[in-house]
Amino acid sequence: MTVDEEALDRAFTALGDPVRRALVARLSRGEATVNELAEPFAITKQAVSRHIQVLEQAGLITRSRDGQRRPCHLVPAALEALTGWIDTYRLATERTYRRLDAVLESLEETE
Repeated sequence: MTVDEEALDRAFTALGDPVRRALVARLSRGEATVNELAEPFAITKQAVSRHIQVLEQAGLITRSRDGQRRPCHLVPAALEALTGWIDTYRLATERTYRRLDAVLESLEETE
């Protein structure tokens, strides 16, 4: 599996901001416009638009056109790439801990 390091950097950087994480969480429930996304925040719509641009540039969301509406959508493949990268290290660490547990268990049995 080839990992696009630059894409990972952009995605993790984008997710480093709590507002952008909240936007991703909201979009996980379905599409939304900038106005809808801006509602819960005490920041301007322009600020929310800038956060959306960062998420778009990171490849985490896209926008479509529906008449005059421009809803935002999550890109599931981008999130899968992030979780896949994380899982690689999580699974390796879990294997190490399972081996350690087995060694500790065998030591307890010999005592």
